[in-house]
Amino acid sequence: MGKIGILGSGGVGQTLSKGLFAKGHEVRIASRSGDKLAAFSAETGVAEGTFADVAAWAELIILAVQGAAAEGIVRELAPQLAGKVVIDANNPISGPPVDGFLPYFTTDRSLMELLAAAAPEARFVKAFSSVGAHLMIDPQLPGGRPSMFICGDDPAAKAEVVALLDSVGWDAEDVGKAPAAKAIEALCQLWCAPGFLRNDWVHAYKVLRPAAG
Repeated sequence: MGKIGILGSGGVGQTLSKGLFAKGHEVRIASRSGDKLAAFSAETGVAEGTFADVAAWAELIILAVQGAAAEGIVRELAPQLAGKVVIDANNPISGPPVDGFLPYFTTDRSLMELLAAAAPEARFVKAFSSVGAHLMIDPQLPGGRPSMFICGDDPAAKAEVVALLDSVGWDAEDVGKAPAAKAIEALCQLWCAPGFLRNDWVHAYKVLRPAAG
């Protein structure tokens, strides 16, 4: 998989960087200042850098920042992202939930489409956006391996993401090109609703099909 750069110092970024590093990947995590995660780096062995430095170093990038900040960050990093697979793990959340429903700031286009327009030479794939961070690495659920919905315009980029998902315990469900990101982003709203309404955060989606026969 090569060098993996995680852009984002929050819970998702820390979970993915720690989990992927533990599986033997060469991983770096990024914050805007580059010096925010000294304790985390000392504990895990995952080196920290600035967004620009980690994006330039990495061969595959996972973007895990606040949705409202994502477009600006991607625009600034467009030269470093060019030609690279960029996993968009963000959602366009615009405020706190109302009756369990998270509001979004997007309308006709998904957040991933906005990011792709900001860095048109990057190879965006939507993934890791429809489940909580605690389930992203090797989820152990009674129903078996859950399904991670992905989409993007570059088949080779999606193949890399499918392989990465498989290595951390997920079955990938490819639902098409970039416009499908709007549907995947809506899954975050659906996934979060039981949590906000009933404090139920231990679930994941799974696609079920008839047995071959």
